[in-house]
Amino acid sequence: MIALTAADVAAATGGRLHADAATPVTGTVVVDSRRVEPGGLFVALPGERVDGHDFARAAVEAGAALVLAAREIEGVPTVVVDDVQAALGELARDVLARVRSRGDLRVVAVTGSVGKTTTKDLLGQLLADMLPAGVAPEDGLVVPTGSFNNEVGLPLTVLRVTGETRFLVLEMGADGPGNIAYLTRIAPPDVGIVLAVGVAHVGKFGSVEAIARTKSEMVTGVVPGGTAVLNADDQRVAAMASLAAPGQSVTTFGTISSAGVRAVDVQVDASGRATFGLDAGAGTQQVTLRLVGAHHVSNALAAAAAVLALGGSLDVVARGLSSATPVSPHRMAVTERPDGVTVIDDAYNANPDSMRAALRALAVMAGRSRRSVAVLGEMLELGDGSRAAHDAIGRLAVRLNVKLLVVVGDGAYHIHEGAMQEGSWGEESVFVPDLDAARAVLAEALEPGDVVLVKSSLGSGLWQLGDELAAGGPTATSGTGGAPATEVAP
Repeated sequence: MIALTAADVAAATGGRLHADAATPVTGTVVVDSRRVEPGGLFVALPGERVDGHDFARAAVEAGAALVLAAREIEGVPTVVVDDVQAALGELARDVLARVRSRGDLRVVAVTGSVGKTTTKDLLGQLLADMLPAGVAPEDGLVVPTGSFNNEVGLPLTVLRVTGETRFLVLEMGADGPGNIAYLTRIAPPDVGIVLAVGVAHVGKFGSVEAIARTKSEMVTGVVPGGTAVLNADDQRVAAMASLAAPGQSVTTFGTISSAGVRAVDVQVDASGRATFGLDAGAGTQQVTLRLVGAHHVSNALAAAAAVLALGGSLDVVARGLSSATPVSPHRMAVTERPDGVTVIDDAYNANPDSMRAALRALAVMAGRSRRSVAVLGEMLELGDGSRAAHDAIGRLAVRLNVKLLVVVGDGAYHIHEGAMQEGSWGEESVFVPDLDAARAVLAEALEPGDVVLVKSSLGSGLWQLGDELAAGGPTATSGTGGAPATEVAP
């Protein structure tokens, strides 16, 4: 973060200062007292299980210069605000505005029902090649870790900017109307990307139309003169072009002929990796992705369109996409085990669209010579359509000729039910109640040469199986470990 004083923090947040106004705040901003750095700011958020205020004193003893809190804490230098989370957002907005006023910082933001984190990771790798000579990526580029994409994670990412930052990449998630508008108020993007509108978390939104309206807040949140990057293959997203304000530009991406940045002659090899021609209207450059799954073509096009809008050249973008590697864990991460088992770990999150894409990638990678195994858990927050959505995934697994389907947890039961109704029989589809039971089935069933997909929403816990399978397990006695530390929204 840029250097501030305690008085600056109070002014930005509208807080009441209970500290020396000149106290320098020069370190990072954290919500976890264990991550405090000397001179940093500790944000005392109330949580479901713990209250950050209980750790304020320990944070100061660890080196924090100041605490942002909802109440005064005796002996602790604090800025007291009515709403700590809202104040965190205001601080981020203020800091970003300060940095923008003095430099060449450009903000790129991405939202969508699927693909946000992969696109964010691709953007980070492409933009590293656009930094001015002499500016190192660790100084000139800020990209979220994991999926810090909500009202807490996004401000924490914004607050990492310094006077040297040239590109700030942000992932914006939503679990209700107005969320994207709120996040773009904190960090108005120069380039705002909308990937897709799907049914992820429709239980919270109430309808797909409500999801589309929320995602469209990205377009209206772009700065004057900025660029909205929209998926031409998704009709709901393409329609958002009408929301662009005078002076804003719209760039489209996709596979249809009218897309401004498009993929032509898409081919997918036996390893599930796509090759295509990248066409932006002035020649075509060949791209071969290292990411697994044909669905990543859309994410690559979105990243390319954004970087081209920022002045990147087509040949450099194509080379960058071809060299880009997976960054975030549990997202189509492929491990080739010594025993010949291939593990596809995509257990970070799941919705019907991403589940279908992962199953198709599994089918391609297994082909006709290897056995396909799908270990699937619940897709959360689908509302009244949950049963039908899970049922449809089970039916798709049968149509894709998945040889062994292991359905884990009561919330996912209808995947098994759909598979049985579609025509699975015998032991092709197995329902188990929990992770331990899944471990026992896999320990007995896996054979050399199998291709195994692990896929579910994060809260279902199947990411633990992903870790264990990649490490050579699971066994009936495998440990459970700790949950990934992330901020995530759809």
